[in-house]
Amino acid sequence: MDDISLKALAKINLGLDVVRRREDGYHEVRMIMQTIHLYDRLKITKTKTPGIEIHSNLPFLPVNENNLVYKAGKLLMDEFDIREGVRVDLLKRIPVAAGMAGGSSDAAAMLYGINQLFELKLSRQALMERGVTIGADVPYCLMRGTALAEGIGEKLKQLPPMVKCPVLIAKPQISVSTKFVYQNLKLDEHTVHPDIDTLIQDIRNKDLQAVAKDMGNVLETVTIPNYPVIAQIKEQMMRSGAVNSMMSGSGPTVFGLFENEKQAQKAYDDMKQTGLAKQLYLTSIYNNRRK
Repeated sequence: MDDISLKALAKINLGLDVVRRREDGYHEVRMIMQTIHLYDRLKITKTKTPGIEIHSNLPFLPVNENNLVYKAGKLLMDEFDIREGVRVDLLKRIPVAAGMAGGSSDAAAMLYGINQLFELKLSRQALMERGVTIGADVPYCLMRGTALAEGIGEKLKQLPPMVKCPVLIAKPQISVSTKFVYQNLKLDEHTVHPDIDTLIQDIRNKDLQAVAKDMGNVLETVTIPNYPVIAQIKEQMMRSGAVNSMMSGSGPTVFGLFENEKQAQKAYDDMKQTGLAKQLYLTSIYNNRRK
């Protein structure tokens, strides 16, 4: 095999709770992660010239060791003393720095691709153990599907597949710093925490209405007051018939869940007319656990 083409799928958070701030500065979380059918594409090709060469459709994206794809490739190529090189053609569609794990998913695809191309015969678990050294979301992006993430996001438990439904993704013009959001998060007796355990039960019951009712993201308490456009997008989705709408991760991307394609398409058209979102995608829940 001289080349491999892979889809790196995005994620949303159906639930995101921050349990506590640890002494080392990290936050412990309980999150429901969900893969969706929005993806970047990576074509990885063997080259005779040693090293990693990355080409992307986004000119502002770093193509050196600051890119998680580069880090993932280097990790395995150094460990297994691979003397050949690779060229990576990275087609980005997942919004960047948007709470959708785009960079982590690209890194996960790179680990998977290098493992296949050079026949390293590493198990998915072995790739996940290496992936966590690149980023907390990388192991989940290798696992995919519906999962509970705990710790700093690296402790994963596969859940039954979420009920399939259309998903509308809307990212406004702004960018949000994850560091800023966590630094400004106040956890006290007034904090309203989403009920992650009830949400897990809703998912097990394949009950879309219950999932929608119990969704929650504690980080919205920081991001929305600082970036009111996020609330405007959520409200617009609800007006257009979403069963619920919420910010994913630390934002600024907002997603809406819909009962059927017709409603979702109407919401897409409505949102486009408002001009609130710079990037807008109509996609769906992904629950196939195979790579």
